[in-house]
Amino acid sequence: MSNKKYRRVTTHTLLEMKQRGEKISMLTGYDYSIAKIIDSSGIDIILVGDSASNVMAGHETTLPITLDQMIYHASSVVRGVKRSLVVVDLPFGSYQSDPKEALRSAIRIMKESGAHAVKMEGGSEIKDSIKKILNAGIPVMGHLGLTPQSIYKFGTYTVRAQENKEAKRLIEDAKLLDKLGCFGIVLEKIPASVSKKVTNAINIPVIGIGAGSDVDGQVLVTHDLVGLSTEFNPRFLRRYVDLNDIMSKAIKSYIKDVKNLNFPNKNEQY
Repeated sequence: MSNKKYRRVTTHTLLEMKQRGEKISMLTGYDYSIAKIIDSSGIDIILVGDSASNVMAGHETTLPITLDQMIYHASSVVRGVKRSLVVVDLPFGSYQSDPKEALRSAIRIMKESGAHAVKMEGGSEIKDSIKKILNAGIPVMGHLGLTPQSIYKFGTYTVRAQENKEAKRLIEDAKLLDKLGCFGIVLEKIPASVSKKVTNAINIPVIGIGAGSDVDGQVLVTHDLVGLSTEFNPRFLRRYVDLNDIMSKAIKSYIKDVKNLNFPNKNEQY
């Protein structure tokens, strides 16, 4: 499948890609330097994920990260991006209870960071918030399956939608998100057979993480993909390089050179 070259990826671009059968690539980004590398490598979507709470701030869950912190990360990413679509997670507590608050949160992200869209976890229970944000002209990406912001409700990060009842509800929620006007959905950690049904049942692109290969695209956390984080080892993760090891070796060499007076040398001083 030959990749059509887009000067700027938009929500419409993603729909075209689904219709053509071209897979969509998506990675997380939280800062200017790494976003610049990801964008220039040709990624389609950069997700400023609330996973920043884990990989950037060291929290155990995604719950502690605030709207202000998400805007800070999103602004940093936007400054490094020329081509990718930048999607920002609405953090826990900024949209669940009150559609008006949800709209205020989404407007702040769009105005203050310059990002292109927001992502929200949940289905029918947050439909009023989604409608309000979409009515304001802000593109929304859905997120179903394992929704990390609900970790204390689930009590575990295990695979979701394994029972028929939950799978049926997930498919209904996906159809609802499509009908409401979301431009795409992330499906996290659900059986591949369920993902396939969802992908075939709706018109908008489905991006999977631990959701098999019969979806329209894939997303991973960049820190996991490049081996900067080493604690997280789910079945769906493929590490493409071990930056943890590469950086450790480089830093140890630097320390040794400083201690042994090998750095700086004659050419490295003024």
